[in-house]
Formats: sequence, structure tokens, C-alpha cells
Amino acid sequence: MSLGFLFALSALVHAYVGWRLAPYLPLWGFWGLGAVLTASALLVPLSLVAFRLRDRRAKAWVSWSGLLFMGLFSSLFVLTLGRDLLLGLAHGIQWMTSGWPGRALLAPFASLSAQAVPLLALLASLLGFLNARRTAGVVRVDVPIAGLPQALHGFTIAQISDIHVGPTIRRGYLQAIVDRVNALQADAVAITGDLVDGSVAELAEHVAPLAALRSRHGSFFVTGNHEYYSGVHAWIDELRRLDVAVLLNEHVVLERNGAALVLAGVADHGAHHFDPAHRSDPAKALANAPAHAGVKVLLAHQPRSATLAVEAGFDLQLSGHTHGGQFWPWNLFVPMQQPYTAGLHRLRELSIYVSRGTGYWGPPKRFGAPSEITHLRLVSAAD
Repeated sequence: MSLGFLFALSALVHAYVGWRLAPYLPLWGFWGLGAVLTASALLVPLSLVAFRLRDRRAKAWVSWSGLLFMGLFSSLFVLTLGRDLLLGLAHGIQWMTSGWPGRALLAPFASLSAQAVPLLALLASLLGFLNARRTAGVVRVDVPIAGLPQALHGFTIAQISDIHVGPTIRRGYLQAIVDRVNALQADAVAITGDLVDGSVAELAEHVAPLAALRSRHGSFFVTGNHEYYSGVHAWIDELRRLDVAVLLNEHVVLERNGAALVLAGVADHGAHHFDPAHRSDPAKALANAPAHAGVKVLLAHQPRSATLAVEAGFDLQLSGHTHGGQFWPWNLFVPMQQPYTAGLHRLRELSIYVSRGTGYWGPPKRFGAPSEITHLRLVSAAD
């Protein structure tokens, strides 16, 4: 996609918002909105190609400013569209019912709603920014497992997912996550993909805190789709150097008090489009696993791996990818691609937990879908 096309598309959608709101605003609001839309129309497309800039300071400034405007404009656009739908509905009722008593309210509603849209968009963006930039809170989840051996009752997994170290998420942000995970003293740490948005050369120093992750059995990683956009093979080597085990359609056996837990991982659901050798295969990941294993856990970036996971015989799948929608209304569109958006679900004998993500992608904005560090505890289904 050319930069010229991005600018043209950006100008078009920004002009729509200005056309629908500006005429109803007071003079100061007219010029203020015009200035915001002009800056946004320029910086949003530039932020998408900021990686081409060689100067680090310029790259950081363009990325931060463009992504902040992207978050604000997203709310502006959605609220403007919603306002137009309401106005259209009201005008339709007025046309069909000439004596409708509410027709006298249309003009005041058009004016007040046009003034409310920028204020609501700004408020949602400010709250979303604060939610996105805070260190993710711990969400504790008990997962009932049928036939779980008593020796594995209480086994804990700390799951982090979709951190997206990149233009606006750097070393300090990740270090705070690592510190909070270590405080949980989990049996194992699972990183379910989309760790990075950028190359090893650019981001190695910012991912380095992962080497400090601590748990009884170690840290385990599976690839997400964004690793394949960022040089997946180099990242696999870097993570292994940081003592993070990468599971590519394979498993490890973890023992606790004489009982075995199989922890398997698959490559991202669409990995084969980038490397045919990475085709996601839950059955292959479980091949030659001990038959006496008390529980079989699969790490799979995308929830839609669940269909193959249940056929392969897994008891639990841990996934991410969806961000829980990250901010409204995009959460409404997640079910169009994924069977589950967030939380604990069930597919026949398989439990699926979908993390809302521990960081964020794109705009530093989370609204209605808070980030999380998940502390999962395996318990007997009879409890």
C-alpha cells in the first residue's frame, strides 16, 4: 500500500468527520476540531511507515504522536458514524410521520450531539491511554480439569500475551510485567505470542527483561502472527538465548510430586503462509507424549486452534490474539474471526482460556478491555 494512498484515505475519513461535526460547533470548536483533524490526517498515516525513518528521535515522535491521534480519531469516527445513524433514523421517522412531536427536537439534537462527540472521544481516549499504559493487573482463574491427579491440583501457570514490544512499548514497560509475574511464584510461565512488533536488531534491548522471568519449571513461548511480520527465526534464536523455551509443534513434560503434565505449543494458526515448516499442528505437538500424563495443556496464539486441539486430546488451551477487542467497538468484530474473545470457555472436553493481552497493539488505548497477567490454577473438576 503506497504512502499516497494512505494519505488520500486518511484525508477522506477525516474530512467526513469534519464535515459532519464542524458546522454545528462554536467558532473556537470549529477551529480546534479543524486543527486536530488536520494533524491527525497527516500523522496517522506517517505513523504506519515510521519504521522507515533512520533517526531514532524522529521515529519515536512520529510513532507516538501518530498512534495517539489514531486512538482519538477511531473514537471520533465511530461516534460520528453513530450520530449520523441516529439522525438518519430520526429524519426517516419524521418523513413517514409528518406530525411526529419530536421533529422540533432534531435541530437541538444535531447541535448538542456534534458538540458531545469530540468530548466523548477525548474522554474515552484519555481513559484508554491510562488503562493501556498501566502495568497489567493479575487475573486469577481456577480451571477445573476432569481426572486431575491430586499431585497436580493447584499447579499454576502465569500467562502473558500480546505485549507488542515496539514503537510505544519499551524495556521499562516489559520490566514491570516481569516483576509482577515473578511475584506470583508460578509453576510455569506461558507467553502466548505477539511479543514484538519489530526486528531483533531494533528491539533486543527492550525484550531483554524476559531473561529475568522466574518460575519453578521455566518460561515457554509460542509464536503469534506478529512474530512472522518481525523476523520470526531471529526472534526464536533470541528468545532461546534469553532462556525462554520456544515450542514449535512440540511439547515438554513437567513433573510435580511424581505426576506428569504435558505442556505443548504450536506455531501461529497462519504460520505456514510465512514458513511451511511452521504449519500449526496440535496433533504433532502431542506426538509421543507419555500416555500416563495427568493433564495436557496447549499454548496456541489464536483461539481458533481449539477445534484441532480438542481432536488431538488436550485438556486445556491457553490463547491470546484478540486483546479482548482492546477498545470499543472493535470487540464487537472479534467474533467474526475468532470463536472466543476473552475469558474461560468450553469446547467439549477442552477448556479454553483467552487472555485479553498484557500490552496493546497500535494506539496506546484500552477501553472496556483491560490488560491482564493471568494466574491460572489447575483444580479437580469435582472441587
